[in-house]
Amino acid sequence: MRAMCEKVIPSNNSSWRYCKYSLDYIPFNWHYHPEFEICLTLNSQGVCHIGDYIAPYDDLDLVILGPDLPHTWQSSPNSDNSVQIVHVAQIPKKWLSQHVSNHPELAVLEALLIASQRGLKFSRQTAVIAKQYFEKIEASEPFEQYLGLLALLREMSKEHSARMLSSSTFSVSTHTHQAHDKFDKVIDYIYRHYTETLCAEQLAIMAHMSTNHFHRFFKKRMERTLTEFINQLRIGHACKELINTNRSITAISDQCGFKNISNFNRRFLMLKGATPSEYRKRLRQKSLV
Repeated sequence: MRAMCEKVIPSNNSSWRYCKYSLDYIPFNWHYHPEFEICLTLNSQGVCHIGDYIAPYDDLDLVILGPDLPHTWQSSPNSDNSVQIVHVAQIPKKWLSQHVSNHPELAVLEALLIASQRGLKFSRQTAVIAKQYFEKIEASEPFEQYLGLLALLREMSKEHSARMLSSSTFSVSTHTHQAHDKFDKVIDYIYRHYTETLCAEQLAIMAHMSTNHFHRFFKKRMERTLTEFINQLRIGHACKELINTNRSITAISDQCGFKNISNFNRRFLMLKGATPSEYRKRLRQKSLV
């Protein structure tokens, strides 16, 4: 069965991505991505698939996965209808590897990252500690989240009884497709042209899908609609312009691909919790402190 390549977008103002999922159940979603992943699953029971490893999992399931290692968890709804929680940290391979190689203090993480290529499962004791770190990360600003991530990795590196999951004979290259498929090429196209007018119908043709199928497939793969994805890219670009230039907000709105200033202000407020002018003023005040 072919694993689906997942596109990972870092969290706002971060080099990596943290996400907390609250689910009635965990659907089977066999996928991979080029990032390292730390996954803590709570209040859930089901079957875990990592590489060629398939086994039951229970509450407080803590795993680290290396880049491009196919994986999924799968569960049914809890008998008491309680919510299942999944904390996920996805860390770009190049960014983390350079951190470890360029900073002697982080050399203690090297063995952990190497072993993660096959997937590592940790004890309940370490999972309890990881839960505390994830709860702090969830409630923190990006700088504190970054420190929390490094502390979590260090804590995981201390456990010498962590169990490797996928076999040494499992070959990632035979179970994943490193070359971009048609949908991945569409995503790359959006990254290159998101400040321009983009038509869903044309993107669907590029992906060899009907427009309706493309919209459904896009939301499943990217965890947001096409419009939400494009707006996130445009607002991210606008933030850089507001911080690094003195250009007018109207000019920045036009440059980022918004058809009118009202729509730009509304989208910006929705994603950043402030208007563009408030955002620029707040950052400039901070820089003067």
